[in-house]
Amino acid sequence: MDRLKVGIIFGGCSEEHPISIKSAQEVAKHLDTEKYEPYYLGITKDGVWQLCDGPGADWESGGCRPAVLSPDRGAHGLLVLEQGRCETIELDVVLPVLHGKLGEDGAIQGLLELSGIPYAGCDIPSSALCMDKSLAYVVVKNAGIATPKFWTVAADETVDPEQLTYPVFVKPARSGSSFGVSKVARKEELPSALEAARQYDSKVLIEQSVAGSEVGCAILGDDLELIAGEVDRIALSHGFFRIHQESTPERGSDNSTPIVPADIPAEMRSRVQETAKAIYRALGCKGLARVDMFLKEDGTVVLNEVNTLPGMTSYSRYPRMMAAAGLPLGEVIDRMVSLALTGKADAS
Repeated sequence: MDRLKVGIIFGGCSEEHPISIKSAQEVAKHLDTEKYEPYYLGITKDGVWQLCDGPGADWESGGCRPAVLSPDRGAHGLLVLEQGRCETIELDVVLPVLHGKLGEDGAIQGLLELSGIPYAGCDIPSSALCMDKSLAYVVVKNAGIATPKFWTVAADETVDPEQLTYPVFVKPARSGSSFGVSKVARKEELPSALEAARQYDSKVLIEQSVAGSEVGCAILGDDLELIAGEVDRIALSHGFFRIHQESTPERGSDNSTPIVPADIPAEMRSRVQETAKAIYRALGCKGLARVDMFLKEDGTVVLNEVNTLPGMTSYSRYPRMMAAAGLPLGEVIDRMVSLALTGKADAS
């Protein structure tokens, strides 16, 4: 039986470039090469596309061939350029292992839609919607699910610090991880927080702080057939949860520890999982996503954000939650491919 030709796109131009490489390295470790023939397509920080042997630490140093993903459905795959010639490699499916801007915002999904190649993960509308936290809040709130109280601030707009009740979180409306996020306890801190957020996006979100535990749930599937991973809880020693901000995240965070399964009552665990599924459906998500939420003392579950291409590194939350539910990363990859090709997870 012929192996499926799988294009694995990683790297990218966003601030999450190094995280994407680590995710791709973990995917490479768990990809069943008896089933799949992988083609690793790395995108440098400058936006140069290269076909590589793999996502090794030195892939950007040389040895790769210039290549692009063709938007022409007649090509249906990669165009590899070498010595003045163009080779076409047809692909059966693509795994876009990209995070942040141009990876989770619908950009790469648009190119894949033009190409006609099946791909894992959310489509253009759901990717763009989840990337803009303010728009996601509006949709989820209209679906009857709690969200933080929030305000959006345009590039040329000023904010009256006296109108806010502190603490608040100031963050880029359309950015990944915790880049540009600040917790503001006093009005004097607001201008610098806005400046920090605007380094990553012209549109800024100000959120009222939610008193509760930070919990998350990994979701896999389409439409009614959804698999929920184990719920996790982020235990904080101080400050706030800042994902992917450490210089060596593999060694753990200096102020947070993910607890999987979450140390919460079974009833609360089920409520978080069902709320995560409801959020996933309300936003039109497909394939996979990690839904981050707050669990308040009264049992209310409040949306924090949705990551449509969550980290797949050795220390990432999504694979840990799925593994705790009995789905190791290799099986998660199999189901992602199956969903991309057939629209539903193979339950076998």
